[in-house]
Amino acid sequence: MFKRNPGSFVIFLFFIMIAAGCKAQSPSTPSGLTPEISHRVQTEIRSRYNVPPQIAISLGAPVASEMSGYDKLVVTFKGGDHTSTHDFLISKDRKTLAHLETIDISQDFMSKIDVKGRPVRGNPNAKVTIINYDDFQCPFCSRMHTTLFPGVLQQYSDRVKFVYKDYPLIEIHPWAMHAAVDANCLGDQNGDAYWEFADYVHANQKAIAGSNRAEAFINLDKLAADQGMKHHLESAKLQACIQKSDESSVRASIAEADKLGVDSTPTLFVNGERLSGAVPEEQMRAILDRALADAGEKTPTADAKK
Repeated sequence: MFKRNPGSFVIFLFFIMIAAGCKAQSPSTPSGLTPEISHRVQTEIRSRYNVPPQIAISLGAPVASEMSGYDKLVVTFKGGDHTSTHDFLISKDRKTLAHLETIDISQDFMSKIDVKGRPVRGNPNAKVTIINYDDFQCPFCSRMHTTLFPGVLQQYSDRVKFVYKDYPLIEIHPWAMHAAVDANCLGDQNGDAYWEFADYVHANQKAIAGSNRAEAFINLDKLAADQGMKHHLESAKLQACIQKSDESSVRASIAEADKLGVDSTPTLFVNGERLSGAVPEEQMRAILDRALADAGEKTPTADAKK
């Protein structure tokens, strides 16, 4: 699983020991962090969450928190033009760092995701929807894609629908944005062309990458053009879209995902249930069976037992 921002830990506190010997302070006047403690905090966060070196980490001043024995510490991550903040807790003796994820249950995630015009695989009228925030250059996305297609699709194609949304980690994947733009140029005209492009790129990431970013762009544009010819798309319209390389829809998808708390790829939502990372096929089938049952639909396993 590749992350844009450090990951979250659901329900529980995750503690990182940072070994220090500072005295506890009054809740109303938290002490600042010494340069040594600041360095330890940044090092531990970068290591624990696999933060790439090009992502800058900065720490705010500790402030009083509602949790006894801890101060609140805001950690900011900045990569390129993308910035995000995350709340941590640091013990008053400055020996322990904690990260607590709060879960918003006030909203229906699926209603916050715009799937209008997105290519669909499976049954467009299905009661179970799988939305995948995907990065064409992410190896974990490749693994997830291989799990979904063709295996899961073959068994569940008449009961579920699959929709991909763009979440290229542009700070660490130099051609992922270009791939998303090319894919969308195809998808604007033909859903099958989009999905075949996605299948090929996920299965051939190393070949697509070539020896540098420019070569990857050439390979992607050629693949898109080939798919256009295969599916008899309007060539002039496709080429104009590819050459324009308009990133606006991709960036809108990234912004949408950020608001949902997505910070890694792949991230899937199955009728609102969030899944992070490359989910094993057996687990994916169990999740889909549960979603189908919740929706009052029969599962492939139930039909097989008849």
